[in-house]
Amino acid sequence: MKPTTVLVSVDSNSILIGAKHFANVLKDLTREHNLGSIVDVLETGSMGNYNGVIIAILPDDVYYLVKTEEEVRRIFEEHILKGRKVHSLAIDKEKIPNAYISEKKEETKIVTRNIGEIDPKNIEEYIARDGYFALAKALKMKPEEIIEEIKESGLRGRGGAGFPTGLKWEFTAKSEASQKYVVCNADEGEPGTYKDRLIMEGDPHSVVEAMIIAGYAIGATKGYIYIRGEYYGSVENIRKAISDAYEYGFLGDNILGSGFSFDLSIRLGAGAYVCGEETALLESIEGHAGRPRLKPPYPPQSGLFGKPTVINNVETLANVPQIILNGAKWFKSFGTESSPGTKVFCFAGNIAKRGIVELPMGVTVKELVYNYGGGIAGGRKLKMIQTGGLAGTFIKPEQADTPLDYDSYKNYGVSLGSGVILGIDDRSCVVDIALNVMRFFRHESCGKCTACREGTRAAVTILEKMSRFEATLKDLDLLKNIAKLAADASFCGLGQSFPIPLLSLIENFEEEFIAHIEEHRCAAGLCKKVEKKKKKSTKVF
Repeated sequence: MKPTTVLVSVDSNSILIGAKHFANVLKDLTREHNLGSIVDVLETGSMGNYNGVIIAILPDDVYYLVKTEEEVRRIFEEHILKGRKVHSLAIDKEKIPNAYISEKKEETKIVTRNIGEIDPKNIEEYIARDGYFALAKALKMKPEEIIEEIKESGLRGRGGAGFPTGLKWEFTAKSEASQKYVVCNADEGEPGTYKDRLIMEGDPHSVVEAMIIAGYAIGATKGYIYIRGEYYGSVENIRKAISDAYEYGFLGDNILGSGFSFDLSIRLGAGAYVCGEETALLESIEGHAGRPRLKPPYPPQSGLFGKPTVINNVETLANVPQIILNGAKWFKSFGTESSPGTKVFCFAGNIAKRGIVELPMGVTVKELVYNYGGGIAGGRKLKMIQTGGLAGTFIKPEQADTPLDYDSYKNYGVSLGSGVILGIDDRSCVVDIALNVMRFFRHESCGKCTACREGTRAAVTILEKMSRFEATLKDLDLLKNIAKLAADASFCGLGQSFPIPLLSLIENFEEEFIAHIEEHRCAAGLCKKVEKKKKKSTKVF
């Protein structure tokens, strides 16, 4: 029997289906048959966008999509023991990202190139796929040459803001200080967003390597990865990656004999959405309440502990090693002129196949929903799509031809944000959606500024009245004014962003809001009980 490696996709979607259990079943079967020296069962990250658990048998290059323990045992007994491919469970490797779509759709993988291909806890597998080669190359370059390469690539922040990464590095490099810092924002509190978690779970060394390169480029000797505390898998894999990087000499003193030293550690967040805002994140690392700071000064001048600091998102950093290795011109060959490169998109809500895909900037919402997301689950009618996360825009199906990049909001009123594509079918009530959104922002507001603190509360009160068919048209006008005021007067991005989903809902589905007010009718039929109660009380009086 030839040596065999079995890879099991252990991402969040797969875990819910039983991936961890399936991996343990395979390990137990391997031990029972005394195959420990021949068969190696490893857990890996997400292999794409699919509905099940992927089991890969290497070096046979055979991939299976399974959902039950019986199917796992069958694969072991037939393929691993007897060498016979189980055709009924096998799937074409090239179609894994879209296992239920007949037409082949390929991704463009830069950030996710290693996810599902390597054991994320094995540094040697990362090195075997050119891992830390970019660091070795960067350490032979001048810091200003690295910054120029990142600037030339056009890489922009993938957390949602889209600020040019090279400029941020340049500003920090030019700030004079005895100590500088590199901080990775891995808080990822945007509802529906999970791309950063899958990157850290599936390819943690790409983030570590990028932070070391950033530290060398700006003159920093210390870095922090701020991860939300609920991301247990991310924390575990990043910790292992940092430990191994120290052991192999990629972290610590005199890295690769270059004379450059860099230390990296983890700080855990406590689930506060506002800590996704960079200055609130810095406050949290310092041990203070996670509330945003007044800007200016900005972090490149005065950041962590008052020192110049670069703060980048996980996905942003994961692009850096490939840009250093392949050059800015290569990176700019993907995407659009103003938004080069790729974007990792997350499918959520009523999308048939939830998961992540990586595609060049400029892909349309329609392509994402139907070519990669499989349309709407159950074949139901699409009512609306929210792009960019909970702080993003709600659009109608007829707006789905919009290309997504950093200019899409300015040109079409459709936000790219963090890359969430949330599909909503015709069973949903617009007022109910708006109320759910505003309850979230009310809960997550830090309370520092009046416009956000009181604005979110007032918006929730009005929407609750509307859901009970008790609101007036004046309430709807007041709701719009609250949103516009918050957008102009809020202290940080949280208060400035909640008006975006609220106003886009009102603008695109105003007739449904008015129906709740004037006709005491819920378009989706979700408020029937309240509607009947309202009619009954009208007859009494």
